[in-house]
Amino acid sequence: MRTRTVTAATTLAVLFSSAALAATTPAFADTSALLPIKSTGDIVVDGVHQQVFISDPSNGKIVVTDYSGNVLKQLTTDLSGVTGLELSADSGTLYAAVRDLDAVAVIDTATDTETTRYTVGDKPRSVAVADGKLWFGYGGDAEGNIGSVDLAGDHQVTLGQDNSWYSAPILDAAPGTDTLVAGDRDLSPASLTSYDVSSGTATQLAHIRTDGSNLNDLQVTPDGKDVVVASGAPYYHQVYKTSDLNEDGKYTSTAYPNAVAIAPDGTVAGGSFAWYDPDIYIFHPGSSEAVRTYDFPNTGTSSGADTLADGGLAWTPDGSRLFAVTYNDADVYSLREYDTPGRAATTVTVNAPATATRAKQLTVTGTVSSTAALPAGTQVTVTRTDLDSPTGKALPAVTVKADGTYSFTDTPPAGGKVTYTVSYAGDADHTAASAKDTVDVSRAKPTLTLNNNGKVYAYGQDVKFTAHLGTTYKNRTVEIWADPFGSDKPNKLAKSGKVDSHGNLSVTLDLKRDTKVTAKFTGDARWQPRSVSSSVGAKVSISMAVSRQYKSKKAWGQTYAYFHKTKNPLFTTKMPYYTGRAQRFDFQVYYQGKWYSDDSKYFALAGSGISQVEFTGNHKQDVGWRFRVRSDYINGTSGDTVNSTTYGAWKYFTFTN
Repeated sequence: MRTRTVTAATTLAVLFSSAALAATTPAFADTSALLPIKSTGDIVVDGVHQQVFISDPSNGKIVVTDYSGNVLKQLTTDLSGVTGLELSADSGTLYAAVRDLDAVAVIDTATDTETTRYTVGDKPRSVAVADGKLWFGYGGDAEGNIGSVDLAGDHQVTLGQDNSWYSAPILDAAPGTDTLVAGDRDLSPASLTSYDVSSGTATQLAHIRTDGSNLNDLQVTPDGKDVVVASGAPYYHQVYKTSDLNEDGKYTSTAYPNAVAIAPDGTVAGGSFAWYDPDIYIFHPGSSEAVRTYDFPNTGTSSGADTLADGGLAWTPDGSRLFAVTYNDADVYSLREYDTPGRAATTVTVNAPATATRAKQLTVTGTVSSTAALPAGTQVTVTRTDLDSPTGKALPAVTVKADGTYSFTDTPPAGGKVTYTVSYAGDADHTAASAKDTVDVSRAKPTLTLNNNGKVYAYGQDVKFTAHLGTTYKNRTVEIWADPFGSDKPNKLAKSGKVDSHGNLSVTLDLKRDTKVTAKFTGDARWQPRSVSSSVGAKVSISMAVSRQYKSKKAWGQTYAYFHKTKNPLFTTKMPYYTGRAQRFDFQVYYQGKWYSDDSKYFALAGSGISQVEFTGNHKQDVGWRFRVRSDYINGTSGDTVNSTTYGAWKYFTFTN
């Protein structure tokens, strides 16, 4: 059915090539790629040319990809019903059973082109190479049989070597052995037969009806001793001796086994049609418990995850990678590649205290566990990352105890977030793994002050702000930020630098808004970050011009503007504009030695910051009276809150005839 290994000479060449590249080639990563197929019949891996062949019976084609799933070629020339695939021992030739053409297609793997066809029996389903011959299962319902093609000489086809099958059986043989195993996919319970083919014909060794339901896949172990079977039930992968087909153990998986692939070293990958459980189980030879599992993601729209295609597993000839053909509920197929799946999955845990005191010893504990026992003396590496060592500092390696636990002590020299990363490098039988935990290590609180808090300054005044930083470890840098009131002005860095020998850093700001000034110290390995703020006020500038008077002169201790009773005084106020801002106009009259206020009124500023108020009315009755006005900005009632309340200067006037 499928060849998963190569000749000894080729195997050695692949191994030595891998060893030479190990120092410079990075580890492979698991990948997934979409496949342009609507069904799948079989999958084989060509290690020599590093390509994967997948048959698509529904579309009558063979898809060729590289190891990353990139489609290299699609063989579509009259391959209707193509199903079983098999590689020659040197991986130079691919044999494909083409059911609808009663033929086996022969493909050159170097060029991925068909070179010839063997006309064989009716409806061939599977192919397998054993003892210099290509064996094939063929036949329709109630006409199953086995035939062979002599791969030497004139490629003679021999049919009718076992007509006891209900339908075309599926076949497999271990390269270099004389044992062929066949199984019937269309009967439940399934039947198995083993054959000795050393004479050139299929001589039956044993035959059984299994206790399983319909057969989905089978594969002979590399030594030819056993055959591993995937049937819909029972819910594990069955193992039988090829010599007599007696049971020889089992591989515990899950419901509906539907695929099996065995690596050259005997590592077994058992697959199942499982929506909600792991889909692939990896077993070391002879061990019934999985050392690693894989659970496909859900790329469709149903509640169940993607599932494995029947017979959809294949190893690379060196056993370093496993390929799986999967599909979702929309029948979208993918090729998934798993790196070093034969290694048992390893898990590392790290437990460090949540908090600790700097310069005092703490203890970190954890575990290293795997589905396969770890060798005695296993060590883990430890790295501490902190403010003093942001790229990490290696600590002494730690030996894992026999029960999988470990512990070590450390005295953190730096405070803040201190992370301990524990890593297991892995080995030939175990995956690498790492984990980390973080400790909040205490730091001292530094002294940081900033002057001027609560003070109010004139509009546009230059004000010097000084931040003072007390004792720290290494960091002597302070930032001073200025955040003017109002959403239109962002918080900006006014100055950043190292404090002087007295611990001071100063900056001068031109204040035109109320402003929050903040001094920030980002901390260092021994001292906490800290910030302090000073909120200061900035008044507005207010000027008022009086016009239309006929004269101005000193009177009653002030400068008065004199208006004829027929003139309306005009008062023009200017102050900095802000959206929605209005001036408050105050009006007072002098009577019997006191100034009395009338109701204040608010007048909007134009975009230029100008506001004009005309004093109208019958001024005959105002003759001889003394008046004064002023413009104010009142925080909160003048339309905004970005400046401090500011009162303008009084302007005095009177009327004459």
